[in-house]
Amino acid sequence: MVRLRVLEILEKKGKTKYWLYKQLGMSYQNFNRMVNNQTQSIKYSNLDALCQILDCEPADLFDYDSKD
Repeated sequence: MVRLRVLEILEKKGKTKYWLYKQLGMSYQNFNRMVNNQTQSIKYSNLDALCQILDCEPADLFDYDSKD
């Protein structure tokens, strides 16, 4: 299963989930689903914004576990 690692990245950078939510400017409901891996898709524009805000590459945002 592919998982978004945003919460791990935020912790390493010393930033909060609320801080990222304010930076992204999306609805809290959609944001919360996305960062908690409760969504089936993510817009490319949101991935781009996450990379810019978190200063990372797209590959840094994801983890893959073939056993799930």
